[in-house]
This record gives sequence, C-alpha cells and structure tokens, in this order.
Amino acid sequence: MKFRNLAVGVIALTVLAFSSWAQVTTVEGDVKGPDGKPLVNAVIRIHRTDIKWDSSCKSDKKGHYIHTGVPLGMYEVTLEVDGKAVDKVTGVKTSMGGQKPVDFDMSKAGAQAQANAARQAEIQKAYETGQMSDELKRSLTPEAKAKMEKDVAAQADKIKKQNALNEQFGVGMTALQNKEFDKAVPALEKAAEVDPTQPAVWANLGDAYMGLAGTKTGPEFDALAQKGIDAYAKSIELKPDDAAAHNNYALALAKAKKFPEMQAELKKAAELDPATAYVKFFNLGALMTNAGQSEAASKAFKMAIDAAPDNPKNAEAYYQYGMSMAAQASASPEGKITVPPGTVEAFQKYLQLAPDGKNAQVAKDMLTQLGGTIETNFKNPVAPKKKK
Repeated sequence: MKFRNLAVGVIALTVLAFSSWAQVTTVEGDVKGPDGKPLVNAVIRIHRTDIKWDSSCKSDKKGHYIHTGVPLGMYEVTLEVDGKAVDKVTGVKTSMGGQKPVDFDMSKAGAQAQANAARQAEIQKAYETGQMSDELKRSLTPEAKAKMEKDVAAQADKIKKQNALNEQFGVGMTALQNKEFDKAVPALEKAAEVDPTQPAVWANLGDAYMGLAGTKTGPEFDALAQKGIDAYAKSIELKPDDAAAHNNYALALAKAKKFPEMQAELKKAAELDPATAYVKFFNLGALMTNAGQSEAASKAFKMAIDAAPDNPKNAEAYYQYGMSMAAQASASPEGKITVPPGTVEAFQKYLQLAPDGKNAQVAKDMLTQLGGTIETNFKNPVAPKKKK
C-alpha cells in the first residue's frame, strides 16, 4: 500500500510538473547592427503587458538571443544598445510551439528613419514652396492628399502675399531712406493694401506722409499731415505698446499744431519707455523751436526736465527751456524786460549741472541781462575726481 500511495504521489508530481512546463515557451531572434552585421551583447528586455512580468537577456557572438521559460501572454520586446532603447516590437503573443522569431535589424530601422526624414522634408518643402512633388502625391492616401493639397494651396497664396508685401515694403523703405517721399508713399500704401495688419508698414507710411507734407504748404500740407497722423494711429492700434510709434505720432501732431493731443501721446511714449523719455521730450522741443512755436517748445522742454530733473545729460533741456521762455519775454514802455516765471531758475540749473557746458557763457549773459544771480562756486557733478 505504501508503494502504491508513493507511486500515486510520483504520478501526481509528474502531472504537476508537466502542467507547469506546458505554460511557458521561448522567445528568441536575431539582432543586426546599423552595418547589417550581428550585434553582440545587445540587451533584449521582455515586458509582459497583461500581467506583471519582466525579464531580459543578451545576444551572443552571432547576434542571436534566446530566452526560455517565458509564460504565455502578451509582450513588448525592446532592444537596448549602450543603455538606450533603439527599437521595440509590441503586441508579441507567445504560444506553444512554432513561436515566430522577434528579430531586430538596425540597418533597416536606419533606412526607414532616413526614408521618414526624406518624406518629412518633402512635406516641409511643399508647405514652403506651395507645390507638391509627384512622389509626395503618390505616397499619400486620397484623403491625406486632398487635405494637403488644400493646405498647400493656402500656403502658396500666403507666400505670394508675403512676397508682394516684402517687395513693396522694400521699395518704400529704400525711397524713405533716400528722402524720396513721393516714391515711398505709394509703395508703402500698396504694402498696407497687401497686408493691413503690419504695424511697421503703417508706422513707416506715417513717416513718408509727414516727410512729403514737409515739402508742401497750406491745404496740401494739412491733407498729407492728416494722412500721416492717421497712419501712425493705425500703427498704434495694431501695436499699442510701441513707444517709438507714440513718439512719432506725437511729432506728427505737433507739426499739425495739435498740441494737446501731442502732449498726451508724448506722455504715453514716456510711460512706455521712461528711461529715454527726456530725450523724446527734448527732441520735440527742438522741433517746436525750429518751427517758431516758442510756447509749445517751452512745454516740451519742461516735460524733458520733469522726466529727468537731476540728470547731467539732461542739462541742455534747462538751457533750451530758459531760452524758449526768454523768447516769450515782454518789455514795458520804460524798457523793463519781464520773462515768464522759471526762466531765471532754468539758466541757474543749467549752470549747476553743466558749469563748463557749451552754452555756459550764454547762460551767464542771460542771467546778467535778466538780473538773476550767477553763482561762482558751481561744481561739475560728473567731473572726475583727482587722484591723491
């Protein structure tokens, strides 16, 4: 009885072992490198996707790998070279007997990658040129071809539009730089028609109109200046944070004698670019001085002073402010000269900031004529210190 029971037990163990053995199989294949030759010591990682199970092995000197004892299931098999995954086969279903080899050929992968890169280059070229090659057309499905033809046609139209814009803008800018305003205006107008969403086109069109207006007088000046103002306004509408556009807009308004609007635009330009605000105000003051607008010039120079009151680089603003205020002086029948408040202080501040400035002597002469005090102990705040 003991022997029979033992025999039964041995049979049971054999069945169990056979059952366990029947649930596994082998995964194997060949690995070739980029040169098409067997790849040695490549790592093959076998990852089961339906339940948790992972293992790995290496290829031998013939580039062959084999992993036994792989449970039946769904797998992804990955090829690693120098610690990096370079290829992967997914959806590998293991089975008993006749398991299909899982091979890796890096030379084919490289060729495929090159083919994919070449095709991508063809697609990119089609979008850049607006034309599809016959080879590219043949490689696409009917649906993909129809969609791409539509996209490429749209791109071709965009390229044509861009070329026309660049051509007219280039002609306009060349003429503008040469002060040929009569040629710059029509070219930049055409550029604005091609693409009215470009703030640079409108800003330069404004410059061209104002330059052309400067060659005219009376109603012709007024009409061209207004077109320049409108162009600047359009540029600012498209790009409201452009300090230079606000500054040029202000200069155009000043030339058109729209001084309240001019001041508002200059303040906006100063807010957007406070570091150079005093320069913008000073340039406007100089423009108004040359135009004989002493009152407007005074306001501009005062704005320059307020923007950088103690900056030695801004000393000239005090001098010009004093001169513009002096130009508004009045004389009594007795010959007494009266200047607006702040005139004397402007010359004094100029001498304080630039005691050796190019207009220092004139400032002193003005103070003498106006009865102001000329201090003799002014020191140059930016003069270099003497070495001990």
